[in-house]
Amino acid sequence: MRSLQVWGDPIAHSRSPLLHTAAYAALGLDWQYSRRQVTAEQFDAELAGLDDSYRGLSLTMPLKEAAFAVAGWRDERAERTGAVNTLLLGAGAPRGFNTDIGGFLGALRENGVTEITRARIIGAGATASSAMVALAEAGAETVEVIARTPAKAMPILHAAGALGITATAIAMDDVSRFGEVDATIATLPGGTMISAASAERLAETGGVLLDAVYAPWPTQLADAFGSVGKPSASGELMLLHQALLQVRVFVNEDVHAPLMNEDVILAAMRAALMGD
Repeated sequence: MRSLQVWGDPIAHSRSPLLHTAAYAALGLDWQYSRRQVTAEQFDAELAGLDDSYRGLSLTMPLKEAAFAVAGWRDERAERTGAVNTLLLGAGAPRGFNTDIGGFLGALRENGVTEITRARIIGAGATASSAMVALAEAGAETVEVIARTPAKAMPILHAAGALGITATAIAMDDVSRFGEVDATIATLPGGTMISAASAERLAETGGVLLDAVYAPWPTQLADAFGSVGKPSASGELMLLHQALLQVRVFVNEDVHAPLMNEDVILAAMRAALMGD
């Protein structure tokens, strides 16, 4: 039996085991996927302690930078973001992938967002870096990065420049500077609260909201967008689409190689997620 896990801190809320278990069952594979709480300080030792039964790992906060550091090979999206959320294990050094970007793009498509000119990212961590690359691939020309401490967004702004995007960092409470955008991607940790004035203005100007959080749901931002009649989607859609790409990696060793009967596999994963 091959083993796979999702690691992070916290991790008890993760629905990745639901998605992956459904996928491998639909594929007829006797693979086991579970979760493990691992801190950034524990990561190297935990990785070194895995035996040969382990096929791969999914990584969530706060481990994406640590996974990037140990990967002996990284895909283009991982190199662009400095973040790895998928490690393929086997002979030699782990291979690192970033499937968060594809997850964002899949979730945006499901919400009818196919063309983006102006966009907004809320937050300035590793997930925000992936969001920036996703927006670049979706055609965004300008992006606002909203952060409590704008200085922390500087690496993301530099990355945006390399992608051909004009990006600006704006303080969370500097609501007069928020402009109208086509789409908003929120990357704040679950349970994060901001001022009511900021939430209201973000909703009024924010277009479609894709919130990376799925527990607890709805978030403060989702409620704010709903109060002004704006659509919002939880991180479940992003999780679904990025997990499908992870399954491609673990099964085919290639994030670009579709699974056999992939529509059926995706439907089984969606049913497991929605039935939870």
